[in-house]
Amino acid sequence: QTTSSALKGAIQLGITHTVGSLSTKPERDVLMQDFYVVESIFFPSEGSNLTPAHHYNDFRFKTYAPVAFRYFRELFGIRPDDYLVSCWLDQPLIELSNSGASGSLFYVSSDDEFIIKTVQHKEAEFLQKLLPGYYMNLNQNPRTLLPKFYGLYCVQAGGKNIRIVVMNNLLPRSVKMHLKYDLKGSTYKRRASQKEREKVFPTYKDLDFMQDIPDGLFLDSDMYNALCKTLQRDCLVLQSFKIMDYSLLVAIHNIDLAQREHAIADGTSQTDMRRPAAQKALYSTAMESIQGEARRGGTIETDDQMGGIPARNAKGERLLLYIGIIDVLQSYRFVKKLEHSWKALVHDGDTVSVHRPSFYAERFQRFMCNTAFKKIPLKPSPSKKSRSGTTVPRRS
Repeated sequence: QTTSSALKGAIQLGITHTVGSLSTKPERDVLMQDFYVVESIFFPSEGSNLTPAHHYNDFRFKTYAPVAFRYFRELFGIRPDDYLVSCWLDQPLIELSNSGASGSLFYVSSDDEFIIKTVQHKEAEFLQKLLPGYYMNLNQNPRTLLPKFYGLYCVQAGGKNIRIVVMNNLLPRSVKMHLKYDLKGSTYKRRASQKEREKVFPTYKDLDFMQDIPDGLFLDSDMYNALCKTLQRDCLVLQSFKIMDYSLLVAIHNIDLAQREHAIADGTSQTDMRRPAAQKALYSTAMESIQGEARRGGTIETDDQMGGIPARNAKGERLLLYIGIIDVLQSYRFVKKLEHSWKALVHDGDTVSVHRPSFYAERFQRFMCNTAFKKIPLKPSPSKKSRSGTTVPRRS
């Protein structure tokens, strides 16, 4: 068992080396063979003429498709020095306690920009296969709610291979999230378990969402259209790769509730009221994923949005939504087909979460754009207005 600190140290040393050595290579177009390159370097603890000495056991560090991932990072506006400083040099990675259902370990960089997640061999293999298509898709459309992959690496130590992927961080730690949902658009067994509910920050599911927020989340019409258009495009991409069983992660920061909490705490320093540093990387926030002009000083980004998408609940409370599509490294292989046929025999096939990619995509979009998210009605009736005590937000 590689200890967590040894793994974090190996990741930091490995990435620092690989990004550094890449900076000496000239910029050029990505070629087909770049997607299949694997670079490997050995880190003995006493150091070598290529690597520094370190106080962990010897390890080998592999970098997959370095030139292709460099291109992805550039596309998302991440400069090599930012990637290094942000992720690897200044402060150690922070381990997140809430590991996923997959049993993956999650780390976040100290500046909140990046998530480092351990993945299984199959997932890493699948990501490698996706890269050429991913490249093509991002070239046509960098505005996406799909995960933004910044690097794929493998640490080999003590006879073990630990594969890690570096991605954008959807949930900045500086913003207090009041609710979090993992939505698939399926109702079969889609309720958070008792064990999950006992966590400090549980992740609820579709049935919980329909119970807690039966009216859905309201967005102004431009925002709603941008969000649904992005989801539609992303689902088409996932469907073309025969990917399914993905989820939309939706985390909700309730601005009005946060202010009430702050008032109760009466001036004691609350983490969510600190002026958080906005995430830097281009397209890294939920807002930028759906609306490009946010970056260019368009009408939609204000100082207090912190990268979240402004919304309201049925009570009229102001919300910020942090969203992204997660768990896309599931390929619809034989196992999944088998799982679906069996479940469909026992239950109503249409409510089961594992489904044909085309059906899955359609049901996913329908749930998001009809049930989860809704347009703010243009002219609310006066009775509603006075009841919620808020005016409906209008676009400037």
